[in-house]
Amino acid sequence: MSVRALWIISHEKGEQSSIKFSRRFSTVEHRAKSLGGSSYVAVPEDNKVLQLLLTELGLSDSDKSYVALRDDCLYRQRSPALELRVDGQEKRVLWPVLAMLQGPLILACLPLVDAPPEPRPPLANLLSVSQGLTLLAGLHTFLLGSGSKPDNEGLASRLAMLPSVLLQVCPLGTPLDVPLLGTSATHTVHTPAGIQKQPAWKTGLHRGRAVVNVSVMETVRSMQYGNRSRQDLWDVYGTVTCKCEVEGVLPNVTVTLTLPPNGSPLQDILVHPCVTSLDSSILTASSVDNCDGSAFSGPYKFPFSPPLEPFRLCSYTSQVPVPPILGSYQLKEEENQLRVSVTLKLHESVKNSFEYCEAHLPFFNRDQIGVADVKVSSGQLDISKEKNLLVWALGQKFPKSREVTMEGKISFCGPTPGPTDPLCTDLTAYIKLYFRVLDMTLSGCCVDQHSVQVYSSAKPRIVTSRELQSKEYFIWNSTGTAPVSSGQMML
Repeated sequence: MSVRALWIISHEKGEQSSIKFSRRFSTVEHRAKSLGGSSYVAVPEDNKVLQLLLTELGLSDSDKSYVALRDDCLYRQRSPALELRVDGQEKRVLWPVLAMLQGPLILACLPLVDAPPEPRPPLANLLSVSQGLTLLAGLHTFLLGSGSKPDNEGLASRLAMLPSVLLQVCPLGTPLDVPLLGTSATHTVHTPAGIQKQPAWKTGLHRGRAVVNVSVMETVRSMQYGNRSRQDLWDVYGTVTCKCEVEGVLPNVTVTLTLPPNGSPLQDILVHPCVTSLDSSILTASSVDNCDGSAFSGPYKFPFSPPLEPFRLCSYTSQVPVPPILGSYQLKEEENQLRVSVTLKLHESVKNSFEYCEAHLPFFNRDQIGVADVKVSSGQLDISKEKNLLVWALGQKFPKSREVTMEGKISFCGPTPGPTDPLCTDLTAYIKLYFRVLDMTLSGCCVDQHSVQVYSSAKPRIVTSRELQSKEYFIWNSTGTAPVSSGQMML
């Protein structure tokens, strides 16, 4: 996968958008011209790209409710791969332009599609799309951090570092890694390669104390309906992130993932390009196939030669038998009041030690909360009348019974209407859980310090960690009509 062009655009509210950084790769553009032939469309000037991109994203012509170039039914937007019609005609189209709008910045790139333009290949078949989005996500983390907004001087400093950073992570337009927050072009020492030939993509060597850090993070999603006619859904997505500060031009590291004896095999495994060899049985297990019990269940060994910066070694899914927290939610209308009944139970296989655990109960499309006579068996309850929201802070532990309850009545007689949302109408309501558990994963997947092998002149310090967190964890009101989950829940 290669990138024809890359743009970093400033999009502050109330200010005119402008391109803060752009980079075009002439060698990749030459390949695009050879592949495209008569259908080749050149990348226009930056100002033209900026205008077309803002139009396609709906960020220009705010005084016009209808813009033909964007809103005509013939030009249905296919996110995340946008079409930029260079001359307003369908025949001259730049595709796929990947755009990521985050905070004050728009990050966009045009990956090279190594396939005939017609018929247009499905997005799912294009590796360049997923790798391009990964590159943009890494650049966003490098420039702004995790959802933060640095001061103008900090952002300007990181923008000034981009040419050097791209030389390391995207030489000649081919992404090899992604920069993370704190990455600096001065963190590596440029030295002669020595006896072993240094690859062109590795522009520096690590000097100093050897440390290998391996982190396993699992994210669980769940849709619980409390209704026998509708099946509850949940899935688990795991990532293994490494940071290897090891001396040598091409040091060899092996990380081994293990499962408990009764653990479900890992599935849908994707690995970083730096992995040098892999058992084919590791890659064959897929969540769309029926698991017959013969799938490879580990240990999962990943030998690799690490890049200089933190990277995602692999990702996987796991089919666990039950979600970590089972819930029941019931609302009953009584005159101008709602009777609330909630039960949350922590599964016995889950470690009863949270970094945080909260349950949010929104009540949209009603008048503002007037009186809330609600009691909880454990934790603390915070009532936000302005947001029509109950925040139940469960703390760091469930009680010994591993079960907590909430009972009470809520009246809606505030002076102003509450917030509105199309997903919560009348008795259609939900609980959304937020939690994080350290030193455990739902699948049981872990990395033993003693299983990490490093072939280097200096003995490194090995640091391993694992954690479980929630994302889109919903418990729907069992007496209402909850939305049907669309498609698979795979992340």
